[in-house]
Amino acid sequence: MHVNFLLFEGLTQLDMTGPYEVLANAPGFTVDFVAKTSDPVRCDRGLRFVPTQTIASAPPCDLLVVPGGPGTDDAIVDPDWVAFTRGQGRQARYVFGICTGSLLLGAAGLLRGKRASSHWRARELLSRFGATPSDERLCVDGRLFTAGGVTSGIDMALKVVAELCGEDAAKLIQLQIEYDPKPPFPGGTPKTSEPAVVQRYLEMSQARYERRSQAVDRAAAAMAP
Repeated sequence: MHVNFLLFEGLTQLDMTGPYEVLANAPGFTVDFVAKTSDPVRCDRGLRFVPTQTIASAPPCDLLVVPGGPGTDDAIVDPDWVAFTRGQGRQARYVFGICTGSLLLGAAGLLRGKRASSHWRARELLSRFGATPSDERLCVDGRLFTAGGVTSGIDMALKVVAELCGEDAAKLIQLQIEYDPKPPFPGGTPKTSEPAVVQRYLEMSQARYERRSQAVDRAAAAMAP
């Protein structure tokens, strides 16, 4: 199985590195990181990652992985990223979107008529791309795997490995990385967090939500029939 991870400016590193840690340990998997150029790509918190392929040189893949992050807002209105995602996604056997990476899959026309998940703050926007938003942390619709926010990428990567390589392989990786999360506080979703915490986050994220909503409108308008 060959895996291509998209590497665009402003991605959230854990959207990429969490699933990468799982998939890179799967038997027989090879991985490329695909960017526009061979220059290092800066994530939303400043870490830089070195691509192994460019969108001009990347080979076809069996599994396309699309992380999310603030940079998604630019990627969904970037014709190069949209075209590359569309082409790779149509050829791939499986497609895996993490967090707001689902929005780029939507802009590429890969979510029409599909159930899909995303970060809870952006989930409703998926409908503008013809998808049915799902509040599942791990949403599977045929060959399409979409995960909720950031940390859910690890969970879904294990599910992908189980689907492609069998549960035993996924369980071995889960043990290898000692993945047994026990958050120190209740919460982590709008339903389980304290109302005051949810309200504070809504206020903090409102400006970003409005920018993202405008970008989604532009991307949806530019979608090919």
